[in-house]
Amino acid sequence: MRVRDKLWLWGHPAGSHHGEDARHYHLPGQSRITPVEAAHYLGIPNLLMVTYPGFGPEPPYDQLALSMRSLDRVVWSVVGASGETNASSRGEVLSLARRRPNISGILMDDFFHEPDSPDESKRAALSLPELRRIREQLALEDRTLDLWVVIYDYQLGMRVDDYLRLCDVVSFWTWKSQNLSSLEDNFRRFEQVAAEKTRLLGCYLWDYGNEQPMPLDRMQRQCAFGLELLEAGRIDGMILLASCICDLELETVEWARGWIAAVGETPLRPRGR
Repeated sequence: MRVRDKLWLWGHPAGSHHGEDARHYHLPGQSRITPVEAAHYLGIPNLLMVTYPGFGPEPPYDQLALSMRSLDRVVWSVVGASGETNASSRGEVLSLARRRPNISGILMDDFFHEPDSPDESKRAALSLPELRRIREQLALEDRTLDLWVVIYDYQLGMRVDDYLRLCDVVSFWTWKSQNLSSLEDNFRRFEQVAAEKTRLLGCYLWDYGNEQPMPLDRMQRQCAFGLELLEAGRIDGMILLASCICDLELETVEWARGWIAAVGETPLRPRGR
């Protein structure tokens, strides 16, 4: 097992940050790269395919999934960016997974809304009964899909245990780059929240929380820390976000590409040894 095998790219459809989002995030241009193209450009073999409001993808997904045969593992969102979801698209994703053996899981992005609210309908993108029904459908004939969910640093104090009990994989994200100075402490808190789960560290290539470029030293900090966690067995992988900015000639993207080339073939010791 190599470092590269534990790397994931967060994928959105080509052009997802065009229009209002490009202006909102102050991106320096319009991206046309597809998730698969971006994964190969960076040298990352695994992809999270996440729907994006206004850009899809819309079912049926088979044609798009065909382009992902070149990837080792794919996880497809059933709750997309901004917490968007509906029963029809969730059913389509589960149906697709039965036909595509490299789909290893399903993902819930921006899942937690107001976890402490007494009104269950406001707590998360799906209710606990809905989540249990999804959980019951994850056992396929040839494999069992993992259920992924996202937690941000500002959500660490929220009560999410009931939902996490139904999940398998939890990724941790620092929304504003200045808070990466507390990454080590926040990650220890996250380990307590997700103690029994497979954990991954999310790394932004753009500082979306501040609507500006990710400072290169902060990008390097989160990747260096992620590599330490990976080598220590405290996480099972790292995620870089997002595919739809990988052709904008950003300093962080080009640095990450070189970093992956440098560390990607580094062997990882099996856990428990």
